[in-house]
Amino acid sequence: MMTDIDEAIDWRGEAITCGACAHQELLAADRCRPKRACIHDRYARRIDRFLNWNPELANHYVNHEHFEVRAIAAKSADVFRLPRLLDDPDETVRWNAVLRLPYRYMLALRIDPHREVRIRVAARLKTADLASMIADADYYVRLVVARRIDPVSLFRMIVDPEPQVRCVVARRIGDAYLMRLAIDPDASVRLLAVQRLAASMLMPFRQDPDWRVRYAIATRLDLDDVGWFDDDPDPIVRDVAARRRDGTWTDDTALEHAG
Repeated sequence: MMTDIDEAIDWRGEAITCGACAHQELLAADRCRPKRACIHDRYARRIDRFLNWNPELANHYVNHEHFEVRAIAAKSADVFRLPRLLDDPDETVRWNAVLRLPYRYMLALRIDPHREVRIRVAARLKTADLASMIADADYYVRLVVARRIDPVSLFRMIVDPEPQVRCVVARRIGDAYLMRLAIDPDASVRLLAVQRLAASMLMPFRQDPDWRVRYAIATRLDLDDVGWFDDDPDPIVRDVAARRRDGTWTDDTALEHAG
């Protein structure tokens, strides 16, 4: 019958032999345990537990061949050993290292080669330091930037190639730019823009090709102008125009149509 020691496998897929380990004294002291807390195990949770039990050993493993060992060691190694890990080939190592370093080190990861690192960086940077990420190659990085950057800087993202990003821009940007977003190529962006525009500025967009945009305009347009939609090709838009004129349109009507 195999023992726990026999069944323990390292990150290369080879059996772990405690007798060949440099930390045999830890086994005797119950500070490591096969298949539970072992620096050589293939499972990150067991590596993490080993270094939680023995944090003073983390410095010895920041250069380990296995990236998971390096990444976990970075969480408890001496801080002065961490800057060089920002050039580690694995993104998890780089991220775990920068989390424990002074803020200025995170600025360098704005151009990290891995999108997940840049996404996390964009979520943590001070808003004043986000401008250089506005043109990031990854749309989700730009999405995070659009959600967090100071609205006065959002004008640079009006022409972002990703509609989801432009939708965020339309929700947050200053009123002065809404007219431009109201003619965006994407209907979802235009809809958000006309929902924020003053009612007195909606008439130029009444012939929008998307019924949702025309509907939003018809619900907010001045009553003197709402008759323009009497001949709209969409029955829902015609209905809201009629109900507004006869006084039967309410917010509940809007919810009914949305459903």
